[in-house]
Amino acid sequence: MSTSYRRMLRAVSVAALAALSLAGCGGSGGSSPAAVNPPAPEPDTGTLLVSLTDADGDFVGYSVDVLSVTLQRRGGGTVEVLPATTRVDFAQLTELSDLLAVATLAPGDIVGGKIRLDYGNAEVFVESGGEVVAAKVVGPDGQPLGVTELDVELASRAHLVVTRGRAALLALDFDLAASHDVDLTQSPPVVTARPYVVAEVDPVTEKELRLRGALVSADVAGSSYTVDVRPWFRPTGAHGRVTVHTTATTEFEIDGVPATGSAGLAALAAKPAGTMTVAFGTLSRTEHRFTAEIVHAGDSVSGERFDAVHGNVVARNGDRLTVKGAVAIRPDRIARLHRTIVVDVGPDTKVLKTGEPGAVLDAGALSVGQRIVAFGTLAEPSSTATPPTLDATNGRVRMLPTHLHGTVNAIAPGQLELTLRGIDRLGIDAFDFSGTGVTPAQDANPAAYEVATGTLGLANLAANEPARVVGFVRPFGEAPPDFEGRTVIDHRGLPAVLGIGWGSAGTTAPFSSMNASGLVLDVANPSIGERHWLFAGMRRIDLTALPMPPTLAPPAAGRAIYGISVGADIRLFTEFAAFSTELAARLGAGHDAIALTASGSYDAASVTLRATHIAVHLAPN
Repeated sequence: MSTSYRRMLRAVSVAALAALSLAGCGGSGGSSPAAVNPPAPEPDTGTLLVSLTDADGDFVGYSVDVLSVTLQRRGGGTVEVLPATTRVDFAQLTELSDLLAVATLAPGDIVGGKIRLDYGNAEVFVESGGEVVAAKVVGPDGQPLGVTELDVELASRAHLVVTRGRAALLALDFDLAASHDVDLTQSPPVVTARPYVVAEVDPVTEKELRLRGALVSADVAGSSYTVDVRPWFRPTGAHGRVTVHTTATTEFEIDGVPATGSAGLAALAAKPAGTMTVAFGTLSRTEHRFTAEIVHAGDSVSGERFDAVHGNVVARNGDRLTVKGAVAIRPDRIARLHRTIVVDVGPDTKVLKTGEPGAVLDAGALSVGQRIVAFGTLAEPSSTATPPTLDATNGRVRMLPTHLHGTVNAIAPGQLELTLRGIDRLGIDAFDFSGTGVTPAQDANPAAYEVATGTLGLANLAANEPARVVGFVRPFGEAPPDFEGRTVIDHRGLPAVLGIGWGSAGTTAPFSSMNASGLVLDVANPSIGERHWLFAGMRRIDLTALPMPPTLAPPAAGRAIYGISVGADIRLFTEFAAFSTELAARLGAGHDAIALTASGSYDAASVTLRATHIAVHLAPN
């Protein structure tokens, strides 16, 4: 059967910011710091930053080539903002955005645009039965996708206005949740794509920004440095120039050596121009500048001097770690996802922990579930039946914050017990927790997973309700507890996702009622196909089994975006009333509803989804 909404699929966004104050200047990088001063802006130009992101979901890998991002001006004329084809694995961008390019623009209104993707060499992986398997991507006609051009239109009241000295934010949302079905019953699994793109001047969802680039210069006194943007894992090229600001608490790791604040920036200033850097931080809407919380540089950047492997440890046997759905980055090569990679560690492996630069750790800290980046030498196997092996016995491993997804079993002061659904992008069936406990009887149990929460507030948690915990797995052989929680998100902070489809023929009557206050789904409609699910936290709810038909309503407060697509034509709305009116008119004109996706906050008592996003696909007449 189709599993499109048994799995919470990902949504991909492209965010753009026009801001004169974000541009940095050139300069020499070397053993002594160089001042970084923004150049005087041209009389009629602005700076456009374009980034990619991805919403939470269950694609393990989704690599495609982004050929171009073209923006359209009011009255005609276009602007190309991507200087070179860039291969991106959108599945790796669950928790953050990735800066793609910087371009200089003349003032004016941006009313839409186009994104061109090339699926010719796409690599798409999904999880099935605890294994990572390659999937085939096809269009609605069942044929493999090639070069696909996606049209973008901005809501009429929300055009991007590029002006001198002012910032404007644009987000283009390539919504995989609204446009992808996954059928795991076929071999290989088939992903059916019906591309859908929306645009927002002020994006509803904000994330941490990742900014990768080659060092131009550093200004220790000014607490900043400047880079030429080199997105994702591109080995060459310059996609524009940006200044990165740092603070006294910015955490640096340069050539494997941790430092904080000005000491870290001074170490970066001592590196030569062209040194690769990766910064993680936030983009201020008010100050129009990027501030880094974490900076990696030199051979601390994946694939610079050493091969690197990104992923979660799914099993450990002695000093051998098994990583599934692992991304391998090698110097001067395209990053590749592998179903499995083996990582060998030992007494000489240096272990670092994000957020704890002074922590003294060894390879024993690396346990099942932990998300890592391992640096070493990757050896390709002689047979496809054997996984590649990364030798990190004289290398290092960086422990990254790890995300648990589960349902609350019990709550006690300083402790939480979960039934785990998954860890990061992998379902819990992928993990073997053997050896994680002090004794075999104390090995981590995913049905009763123990999380130490310290002084974190747990008052809003409730038994049998979903929760998400961010933190680090306890060292191998030292459970219980199984995990050290740093952040706990209760069910009210987790988004709900609704998906329903009416087959290829569609229906002109998807709702029993529709007005400015809400859309009531007609769950008795005989055209409803196998897709009729609501994911509220970790629970999958059959829409036809609810006590009453579900209502889609606007949020009580905050921003939202609603879209209607008819073939390649997409219309966007920021007001629910206007969206409902147009949708009723389209259905009344004989357009059949094929599919609908919505996300937001779910109230079980009223069976209402307060939606911040709704996407409706209609068939052309």
